[in-house]
Amino acid sequence: MTAAAGDAAPALERQHPADAAERLAELPLEEARPLLAALPPRQQAQIFGYLEPGDQVALAEAMPRAELAALVSAMSSDERADLVRRLDAEDRAALFRALAHAEREDIRRLIAYPEGTAGSVMSSDYASLPPELSVREAIEVLRRIAPDRETIYDAYVTDADRRLLGVVSLRDLILAQPGTRVGELMVRDVITASADDPREEAARTLADYDLLALPIVDGSGRLVGILTADDAMDVAEEEATRDILKGGAVSGGSADEGLIAGLKSASVFLIYRLRIFWLVGLVFGNIFSGLGIARYEELIEANIALVFFLPLLIASGGNAGAQSATLVVRGLATGDVEMGDWMLLTAREVAIAGLLGVSMAVAVAAIGLARGGPEIALVVALAMMAIVLVGSLIGLLLPFLLGRLGMDPATASGPLVTSLADVMGVLIYLGIASRILAL
Repeated sequence: MTAAAGDAAPALERQHPADAAERLAELPLEEARPLLAALPPRQQAQIFGYLEPGDQVALAEAMPRAELAALVSAMSSDERADLVRRLDAEDRAALFRALAHAEREDIRRLIAYPEGTAGSVMSSDYASLPPELSVREAIEVLRRIAPDRETIYDAYVTDADRRLLGVVSLRDLILAQPGTRVGELMVRDVITASADDPREEAARTLADYDLLALPIVDGSGRLVGILTADDAMDVAEEEATRDILKGGAVSGGSADEGLIAGLKSASVFLIYRLRIFWLVGLVFGNIFSGLGIARYEELIEANIALVFFLPLLIASGGNAGAQSATLVVRGLATGDVEMGDWMLLTAREVAIAGLLGVSMAVAVAAIGLARGGPEIALVVALAMMAIVLVGSLIGLLLPFLLGRLGMDPATASGPLVTSLADVMGVLIYLGIASRILAL
């Protein structure tokens, strides 16, 4: 430990771990590592847990094995499993050799669950009690194990094979008579999730039932971990980020992890790679808009005022479609909307889009009258109503279609909906113009 680190450590120790982590992240690695090492192991672990994943890996790789092992031993089970997943094979093997057998096996068990499952984000630091304990004995057990558990507000009652029998709250234990058995107090109807369930479903279950933690069981009903509220919030944030990336056509499967970890730390090439596929694909998709315009070149030459309204109308269809898609994708993500609701929502969207289209048509018709006369005003007004309706229906129905095809509905947001609405908008606008202006 350097003298500078020893002097700065007390100030860091007095800060909240989140604030201390923010300060630590601003320092060069050669200053941050000894400063962190100057703190007590438990406080090191708390601060380390608030660091960004990239900063965690950089610090871990810079630490001596014994120092890293002491830090990992003080971390919560889910956080150390996350760290180990990010280490390369050589660093992981070196760390395992420095850990106690029980900790090593616990990490191996947690990282064995596939990414994206409830098991991959659960913690094994739960409080469990046998049903035959008295309330007095149960409180003593909780007092003893509390420092090493994520939460003791709910204790899970298990048999000798770790099968989940029920749950008992700390409040009920405190209020009960000391001689009462835990098995008499426990609630038997326990809300659980399977370790193989998608993690976003487990997080949604925790939120739906307003739980502090959700017990995670294996296929035999054995308790293998818990999903805590803070971990569920992390899952929800990551899933929301993924949906935003997909909605903005900035998504590339596993490559998303680099961007989810932080925009500032993501490499230029990674961001380029995530964005280029959709942009190039949509360039070729928009060729159809150009073909539509080329088909009506003579009409446009004879009525040059039509060009003035082309961007306005096309943008309106894309905007309406993006709004509809955003509402549907959000509804599907939260469970408020189900795949079978498409017909009901379509009927409502026709009415809503009709009202929107008429309102926008009235606004733009006056401009059309001043710019090109009654005929142009009629063309623009009719086109606006039709384009807004079609764009809204594209935005509404595309997420359902993608969901039926087994794709993520979030892909339907943003550029994809806008591009489809653009092509349809050009064809609708010029098609209406050719009918009316040719009369």
